[in-house]
Amino acid sequence: MSNDATIRRATSADIGVLVEFNRAMARETEGTDLARDLVAAGVQALLDEPQRGFYLVAELSGAIVGALMVTTEWSDWRNGVFWWIQSVYVRGDCRRQGVFRRLYADIQQRAKTDPHVCGFRLYVERNNTVAQQTYVSLGMAETAYKMFQQLKDDA
Repeated sequence: MSNDATIRRATSADIGVLVEFNRAMARETEGTDLARDLVAAGVQALLDEPQRGFYLVAELSGAIVGALMVTTEWSDWRNGVFWWIQSVYVRGDCRRQGVFRRLYADIQQRAKTDPHVCGFRLYVERNNTVAQQTYVSLGMAETAYKMFQQLKDDA
């Protein structure tokens, strides 16, 4: 299947699918039901301001079967930017068929044309061993860092 998938940059026409993918991922990983309007506004904000990042989608037979978002983080240690891979979602019936592999290969190819990109990062739910195995198989390595956060409303 993955060889037949077409990878392209998402457009505003894809907002509905991207919103539903993000909401489905939140339900699967965190048991959270995200507000559709809030997610739609977030997706639209990224599409409206390309300096924030971009989405890629994988299409098969005209249907979007997977997507991810890329945002950037400046690294003073490397004098370059890391591309953070976020909001990864592949439709359930298309998983384990190389869709993410194709999306990741496309990101790597795009980074070759940007001399500022120094690497790729992503975070993964600690119990999602299937995804972790996929990332390792693609050449990624687990780091020594844990992630912490405090939401502004909790401060």
